[in-house]
Amino acid sequence: MSINDYVIIMAGGIGSRFWPMSRTTFPKQFHDILGTGQSMLQMTYDRIASFIPTENILIVTNERYRSLVHEQLPGIRPKEVLLEPVGRNTAPCIAYAVFKIRQRNPEGCVLVVGSDYYIKDEVAFRHDAELALDACRAEPIIMPLGIPPTHPNTGYGYIQFIEEEEGQEQPHYKVKTFTEKPNLELAKTFLKSGDFLWNSGMFIFSVSTILSAYNEHLVDIYDIFEDISRQLDTDLEAEGIAKAYSMCRNESVDDGIMEKAENIHVIKATFDWSDLGTWGSVYEQLDHDYLGNAVQGNLMVFESSNNMIRVDDKKKLVVLHGLEDFVVVDTGDVLMICKKENEQEIKTVVKEVKKNHGEAFA
Repeated sequence: MSINDYVIIMAGGIGSRFWPMSRTTFPKQFHDILGTGQSMLQMTYDRIASFIPTENILIVTNERYRSLVHEQLPGIRPKEVLLEPVGRNTAPCIAYAVFKIRQRNPEGCVLVVGSDYYIKDEVAFRHDAELALDACRAEPIIMPLGIPPTHPNTGYGYIQFIEEEEGQEQPHYKVKTFTEKPNLELAKTFLKSGDFLWNSGMFIFSVSTILSAYNEHLVDIYDIFEDISRQLDTDLEAEGIAKAYSMCRNESVDDGIMEKAENIHVIKATFDWSDLGTWGSVYEQLDHDYLGNAVQGNLMVFESSNNMIRVDDKKKLVVLHGLEDFVVVDTGDVLMICKKENEQEIKTVVKEVKKNHGEAFA
């Protein structure tokens, strides 16, 4: 660990595929999804704070979640919570945080993580993160953390890397291609080839390297934040950020930089990882009964197998009979019953719910 190491935790998403638990007013990163006693944000923060000074951890979230962040992380200082007036995807989000870090330490190196990733082996995570931070201090590279795939998942992006050359000593590989959420047949091909990794959404860079990449590949976003940079860490910051976000287009770092830059290298993670982006991914992390059901709540299950079942009301008895491979979620005001194989369509369902029943249900 170095005092020049910083972490950006992105915590502004809505997590619509995790509906009906995740809502616009209370998204998934603030929920105790796995029954551990901590929300995903709290678990992420504690994981990072085990090796990064807390004053070097910045949380970027929507301004509507300010109170939730401070409730769940009561020790965090207001200046470490960066508030977006509106969501504009990851490119403006990261630009905001990096320009803030540049104000404090232009020599800094930065690890970017999501607030809702689940990692069991935190020792291995720290080891890999520190290796990547060291590499990005030594070379002007941008380094995603790639996860060796265990099955042909169609909900993740994939990173293809170039096999190491004889005598290569560094623990990272040149990136050849990025592929967003392939179909099942393509995912199977990727898994079989052995030179693809899941894109975890976590990556590392130095402040100077990533700002050079913005200036080359996302110059409009770079110029917007450069223009208001003198307002950061002053009483005019909120005004400057409102102006910046009003001009920023919706753009991801993956599309805007990762798929275009030549200096992208990837490190093969040695830790397990899940983005807990769907009910199916939660099902994989929970204990199952002898019929393969993952049950959270007061339930009786008959002739039903391989289901993900969650009922928040502990006083409500739920009885299931004859269901196989379903997601059943009861939050009190919403009951959702969906085939696991169709869970990627939940995002579309939420749009219709919002249109017909308003934001309270979405």
